[in-house]
Parts: sequence; structure tokens; C-alpha cells
Amino acid sequence: MSHAPAVDRRTLIADTAIGLVAAAGLRGLTHRAVDGAAGLPAGSTSYYFRTRTALIAACYQRLAQLDLADVDDGSPLGFAPPAPGSTLPEPNREAAAALLAGLLYRWLTAGRERQLARFELSLEAARNPELQEDLRRAGQGARGRAARIAAALGSDRPEEAAELLVAWTEGLLYDRLAGARARSRPAPDLAELTAVARRMLAAVLADPA
Repeated sequence: MSHAPAVDRRTLIADTAIGLVAAAGLRGLTHRAVDGAAGLPAGSTSYYFRTRTALIAACYQRLAQLDLADVDDGSPLGFAPPAPGSTLPEPNREAAAALLAGLLYRWLTAGRERQLARFELSLEAARNPELQEDLRRAGQGARGRAARIAAALGSDRPEEAAELLVAWTEGLLYDRLAGARARSRPAPDLAELTAVARRMLAAVLADPA
């Protein structure tokens, strides 16, 4: 049986590593465990990612890629990320809220395990300075996309709006997935998340005091 070509093997390793972290936390992330879970010959993961730090950095990149793909998949909701410099009329804020709510719903349901892995992997950068730049680079895509959306929706300070939007989104996901009441909360509800998304957008787009 032939294995995937080398160009795809890095992605396979990163996806497998993310799955292992989701299932067992960082204690379950070893080169040997990734080899076994991915069905690769022993030593394959260490060939592509010599250190655990390099493997975690690859996970950051892959997680960012998957999250941005989710944003792009949301375009059928009626709101595609706008081109730089374009503006959108006020009614399209509702479509933007629908996109954000759809993303939140996806990440709280089908994408739950991936988001939990992302939180755990991100915390490792707080302990390992070698990972901080990798994590920063991985987060640039989401912030850049959020800034473009904020600018198109009329924000005079799109970068500031993007920082708030990303922070609130991260906080909501963490609270619903791992917070003190995560296990006792009702199942995610798209209508409720849409209302939350409207409030988030209204707040980040409001004129600064």
C-alpha cells in the first residue's frame, strides 16, 4: 500500500497531531503517537518535524488554514469576505451576523474538538517563547479577514474592531467549550448565536467614545 506523497504528508501529520491533542491533550502528543495514529512508518513525523516545537508550530498553521476555510465556506450564507477597499450597505450587517453565527455554531458543534485542541496548543506558546512568533503568524489571517469585514461594514478603525471581534469570538468559544458552565449549558442554538453575533458586530462597529 502506497502512502500519500510528501507534499500531503505534512498536512496528514498536522491533522493527526491536532486530533491527538483533542483526544488526550498535549500529553498525548509525541512523534511516535502521531506516526501510529496516522499509519505512517516509525520516524516519519520526526523526519518532517524534528522537534515537538516544530510539530506544534505546524499545528498552528494548519488550524489557521482550517478556520479560514470555514470562513470561506460561509459565503453561501450571503456574505463573502469583501475585497480590500470595498464598502457594504447597512443591510449587509445582517448577512455578516449570519456568517459569524454560522461559524460559531460550526465551531461549537462539528468543529468542537478542533477548537479545544487549538486552545490547548495555543497555551503552549505562553510557556515556550520559541512558539510565540509561530502563533502570532497563525493568527494574522483571522485578524486580517476580520479587519477587512469591519472596514467593509463601515468601521473607521477596522484593525481595532478586528481585535475586539476576534477577542470576543475567542472568549465566547472558550466559555461555551471549556468554561465553568460549559457542561451545563444548553446545546448551541443558531438563533441565539445570531442574536449574539448582531450584538458583537454592533459593539465593534460603534463610534469610539
